[in-house]
Amino acid sequence: MEERCCAAVMRVLVLQAAWALAGGQVRYSVPEEAKAGTVVGRLAQDLGLEAGEAEARRLRLVAQGRRASVEVSGASGALLVSSRLDREELCGKSAPCALRLEVLLERPLRVFHVELEVTDINDNAPIFPAARKNLSIAESSVPGSRFPLEGASDADIGANAQLSYTLSPSEHFSLDLHRSEEYRESLFLVLTKSLDREMIPVHRLLLTASDGGRPSLTGTMELVISVLDANDNAPQFNQSVYKVQLLESAAVGTLVATVNATDPDLGSNGEVTFSVSNTFPEKGMNIFLLNGKTGEIHLAGTVDYEDIRTHEIEVEATDKGTPPLSGHCKVVVEVLDVNDNAPEVWVTSLSVPVSEDASVGTVVALLSVSDRDSGENGRVRCWVWPASPFGLEATFAGSYSLVLREALDRERVSEYEVEVRAEDGGAPALGARRGLRVPVSDVNDNAPAFAQAVYTVLARENNAAGAELARLWARDPDEAGNGRVSYSVWEGGAGGGGGWRAASSYVSVDAESGRLWALQPLDYEELQVLQFEVRAVDAGEPPLWGNATVQLFVLDENDNAPALLPPAGPAPEAGAAAAEAGAAGAGAVVAKIRAVDADSGYNAWLRYELWEPRGKGPFRVGLYSGEVSTARALDEADGPRQRLLIVVRDHGEPARSATATLSVSLVEAAEAALAAAPGPGGAASAATNVWLVVAICAVSSLFLLAVVLYVASRWAPRAAVLSGPGPTTLVCASEVGSWSYSQRHSRSLCVADGAAKSDLMVFSPNFPPPPPGPAPKDTQPEPSASHSKMHLQSLPDRVYDAICGDFTVLSFLGS
Repeated sequence: MEERCCAAVMRVLVLQAAWALAGGQVRYSVPEEAKAGTVVGRLAQDLGLEAGEAEARRLRLVAQGRRASVEVSGASGALLVSSRLDREELCGKSAPCALRLEVLLERPLRVFHVELEVTDINDNAPIFPAARKNLSIAESSVPGSRFPLEGASDADIGANAQLSYTLSPSEHFSLDLHRSEEYRESLFLVLTKSLDREMIPVHRLLLTASDGGRPSLTGTMELVISVLDANDNAPQFNQSVYKVQLLESAAVGTLVATVNATDPDLGSNGEVTFSVSNTFPEKGMNIFLLNGKTGEIHLAGTVDYEDIRTHEIEVEATDKGTPPLSGHCKVVVEVLDVNDNAPEVWVTSLSVPVSEDASVGTVVALLSVSDRDSGENGRVRCWVWPASPFGLEATFAGSYSLVLREALDRERVSEYEVEVRAEDGGAPALGARRGLRVPVSDVNDNAPAFAQAVYTVLARENNAAGAELARLWARDPDEAGNGRVSYSVWEGGAGGGGGWRAASSYVSVDAESGRLWALQPLDYEELQVLQFEVRAVDAGEPPLWGNATVQLFVLDENDNAPALLPPAGPAPEAGAAAAEAGAAGAGAVVAKIRAVDADSGYNAWLRYELWEPRGKGPFRVGLYSGEVSTARALDEADGPRQRLLIVVRDHGEPARSATATLSVSLVEAAEAALAAAPGPGGAASAATNVWLVVAICAVSSLFLLAVVLYVASRWAPRAAVLSGPGPTTLVCASEVGSWSYSQRHSRSLCVADGAAKSDLMVFSPNFPPPPPGPAPKDTQPEPSASHSKMHLQSLPDRVYDAICGDFTVLSFLGS
């Protein structure tokens, strides 16, 4: 036994070298019953792998169908026998016995196909159906009569199953072995000499079967031959072999064949009955049913082409003579294939999830497809549904790779339900389906995007530090860290009297929520507009980002009281004025109160009120000019000295005020004449009067021009001015009521004899335009006021309420 194993191993090495040179796939051969651990072949070396590469890339076998009884050594990459190999168990009588194995390599994923042939050794002895066979032969049988014997069977194949028979020495009997390439061998016992029952009533012979193995194995069966007297004609079949074809889908009860035998004897010696003497394979005894009287053979069970393709039934016809004689024939039933087996689909390897940036051609899964039928019934075609983005590629007979055919986008489809469909070529065709779930893993391929490119934010001055100004939000369709967004103030700032200051000193943004909040109270007098960018960055690798521009407009609050300015020239004393008693008529200007307010718009629109004395005093104050003039002619009854208390208020909510005290001294006409006499003082007064007249004329001219412009604006088309968002428009008003438009970022409001100050800026935020329709009417009589209010219809109510007063101030001044 040891010598046979060594010789088989040598044959393995020779066959391995020959097959490796024969084609692309690797082929090995191993004898059955090889010990566990026997090296079948150096698989890693034959696949072209370097030392240690087999273990690093996880060289392994893919088990499918029946267990392969071999394994791959992880360290050496050799193909080893792992358990007992029994060729008869694996392949039965099929030759050659070839096992197809799939070998996988990872990183990158590759598949190889290995064919392993299990060769036969002579490990099975011939076996007879029974240890003893009883035969009855009439003594009238003539020499040359033939009697069929049941031959032995050997589970081996080839020479190991090539049987020869010997019979123990006998002068009456010999053996005749008939071999055929188409059918099984037929063994006959031949009568060589006439029998004499009176001399030898029973013959006992030993039949020995020997196979062709080395050493040869044998099996024996005892033949007990009883010699009968009388009946000397045996039944004869009209055919020695009956050939029939039967569909494997035939129903139980189907007539398979009808045998016919005749006996020339008369009476009971010629009455024939039929019986089945033997079937091959043996399970045919339960599948076929023979009618002993008619010779009809019916199907009693089911036949399976994939299990047994040919059944042989040996039928014996026996008469009722004494002794009975018999004749024999063979019925060969060929089973025809029908399409009764659907294809089978196995997933041998699945690499998921698939990255959304995976390249076209990436192998996602390995599949194996088979069909037990033959011919067109076993020819299978496969495809993938839906047809994209995956496809099938055939790698070997019955093996396929599921590969990527199109680029993936996880944000569009995050998971695919793929169905591999198989269909054979039968009529009707049978199919099979195998579903695969292929999730797509995310990569950072989307940058955060803000809902708006530009955000307009309105904030009142003097807001509390930490007050929320706005909330920004950017969307990133990626998942997990790739879609987790953080916010930061990126760049921007504002200039002013104190120099350029970064936006990060005024505002901050919460990194997680995008909440924009103030770091310090805002001061309109210091900052009117703050423009900066907010950046949204995801947590991917590498990170991606998006920007949005924020325009922060500071709305004015009435937080500054009016401030009085010093007189516009030398005076005897602060807050004093002189008037000529009896000579000053009504409307004579005595003095002018000057004040300025650091606020803007309504909050900086000042009015002057005479607080004391109340009633019908001799003096009055211009409501908006601050000029103190006589209300009537002065006389001595008014007293030599008047004390006036003047209150200066703005139009804020609530209003802020300042007070001025003016002392007016009444002088006699002689003192007035001295004041009017030629001299330095008189010349200065005369010059002042001249300039006063010039100023009055200029104011009147400007007023007339304003009226003309107003009438023209009422009749001119104004749709482009009154509707829709547009560029920032700056509006200026002079003290005499004239209007002008400018593209500058600031303007100066001029007060008579006063210093210029920064005033109102009008802007159009990026809100959608108002719906078309007639402009609302304003109840104010001033045309400029209604014009300004219509221009602000597109703003929210809270914004309009905050800045509408500024326009009203200007329109009032214009009127």
